[in-house]
Amino acid sequence: MRTASNVRSARRDGSPFPVPDFLIPRMPDTFFTRPPHWQWLIILYFFIGGIAGGCFFLAAVLQLFGRPADRPIMRLGYYLAFIGVVLSGILLTVDLDRPERFWHMMIQSETGRPMFKYWSPMSVGVWGLLFFGLFSFLAALGALFDSGRLRWGPAGRLAREPLATIIAVAGGIGGFFLAGYTGVLLSVTNRPVWADSNWLGMLYLFSAASSAAALLILLARRRQPGDTAAISALARFDDWVLILELIALIVFLISLGSAAQAFLSVWGVTLLLIVVAAGILLPLLIGFGRLTRVRGRPLTLGTAAALVLLGGFALRVVTVMSSERVTVVGSKVVER
Repeated sequence: MRTASNVRSARRDGSPFPVPDFLIPRMPDTFFTRPPHWQWLIILYFFIGGIAGGCFFLAAVLQLFGRPADRPIMRLGYYLAFIGVVLSGILLTVDLDRPERFWHMMIQSETGRPMFKYWSPMSVGVWGLLFFGLFSFLAALGALFDSGRLRWGPAGRLAREPLATIIAVAGGIGGFFLAGYTGVLLSVTNRPVWADSNWLGMLYLFSAASSAAALLILLARRRQPGDTAAISALARFDDWVLILELIALIVFLISLGSAAQAFLSVWGVTLLLIVVAAGILLPLLIGFGRLTRVRGRPLTLGTAAALVLLGGFALRVVTVMSSERVTVVGSKVVER
């Protein structure tokens, strides 16, 4: 293993060259763990799972407090939540070294009893995803009955009170948990950037809410183009959540302290250009009517929504990869 006295980086062609100590950012001495090597499957899970949780939460709010005209978007939110939680489960399973043993996360192989480790963020997350998946499935069945696409008797009970409200509230809590959980999961690890701030969960929560609203806007404009009031309400919600996301991102970067030097790289450029500029500021300018055309082409709510989704995905790429690419030796850090 390399020591702090002979830390080296490498060129792309593999030839080593010395890096002067004063060019190597200082990091806290507490980080000695190796990166978990989370790549695109986990990044997709973070993104899709957050959107699923956000879509269910927004759908539940529309069901409990919305107008009858909001029901098509409510049903769309429940459909997206169920599809998203299924995809999340598949992505997590495929990412395992032994995918066929995924059930070991929930069941004790020796006794066959349920296994829940409240002290383990991974165990809490798996059961949280399962809990949310159950209510997403029930809500999707109720939405299908409500739309007239399903005439199965038990599904009708799910669409009526009091079951509909119970499902909306319980699933909404699960969606809120899932939207922010992935950021909390990163922050409880012993890795640079992730563990240096308590704001990653809040940042992911706001990003999930804005991405979910953006996806609903995009699909609702195609399915229900005449329902401008509901779409406009979602767009206003998205604008204000984007402001909160920007504030959370700034606080997150400040709270990193010296660990923020990990962003003095391509990941910092990506964060600035794609996440902040394209994914937050441009949609805000479009949403508040400050930017309506580019080279004569009109900018619509759909354009803003697509940019928000791009920024939400890029945020997860940057926050995951910025730590994954860091090798820590003693109190020094170099990017691999």
